[in-house]
Amino acid sequence: MSDESSRPVCVLGLGLIGGSLLRRLDADGATVFGYNRSQTTVDEAAGDGHDVSTDLDTTLDRAADEDAVIVLATPVTALGPILDAIAVRAPQCLLTDVVSVKEEVARIVAHHHPDARYVGGHPMAGTVHSGWRATDPTLFEGAMWMVSTHDDTDPHDWLAVARIALATGALVVPAADDAHDRAAAAISHNPHLTAAATAAVGGGESLLSLRLAAGSFRDGTRVAGTAPELQRAMLEANSVALLNTLSATIDRLVAARDRLRDHGDVAALVEAGHRARLAYEEIAGEEPAPITGVDVGGDGWAQELRRQAHLARVWVG
Repeated sequence: MSDESSRPVCVLGLGLIGGSLLRRLDADGATVFGYNRSQTTVDEAAGDGHDVSTDLDTTLDRAADEDAVIVLATPVTALGPILDAIAVRAPQCLLTDVVSVKEEVARIVAHHHPDARYVGGHPMAGTVHSGWRATDPTLFEGAMWMVSTHDDTDPHDWLAVARIALATGALVVPAADDAHDRAAAAISHNPHLTAAATAAVGGGESLLSLRLAAGSFRDGTRVAGTAPELQRAMLEANSVALLNTLSATIDRLVAARDRLRDHGDVAALVEAGHRARLAYEEIAGEEPAPITGVDVGGDGWAQELRRQAHLARVWVG
């Protein structure tokens, strides 16, 4: 990490994502400290040798004194009171987050801390498990980490957030908040609902169905194992984009049902899905091409980062 990116990092929330971030940065020798409201979580993290506390005010006072980058790593439903405290105790600190929606978080930040220096972020990584014991310092290796990139984004703040992502082993995907939320609805949030539907239908049939269940059921319902309250916080915060992708899913399923009833085949949906899966496998199997020719802070830098990201390129520093 460069001198600019070696500034202290304060992680608020030590669940799977926040805790994994703290563990990775700590392992790499960065100055990193954290907060969690749960005494049990803090005791576990402290027992593993990390600098953590249940005292939010003291943690924020330290962040202000050290000019730390504050990472919001709580569910979206818990952000308001934390931002109120930041606005009072650490108003000048740069903020980022690791929440899976961006427009709603930006709205909450603007409401509770309108003068905040804020650059959103979202690492595309996770498991169905939660809590400190689920954390993993290698969780972000090779993952895509979206960093909010708008025409009015401060380039120095953007670099500070992007370099935190790079320090975890992730690759940076610059994107506008609305574009991120539409993409996340399609490839993350909608699959949570389709997984829930598959699990509910399969599990509601009989115990024989569950006994016979193998790879397709296991893989297709994996994310349904995530704690329901965490799923709801994520899905409901992206309701507009999710409604659109859910409607598209329902339309395709209804068309497949009608075709099967009237003509005895489901070719259209199966073939469309097969093509999309092959396209995903092709892009996932490639080494991502890097974004090139962009001077962050130069004329049109944010627009050009977004343009290249829409070509599936990533920023590697």
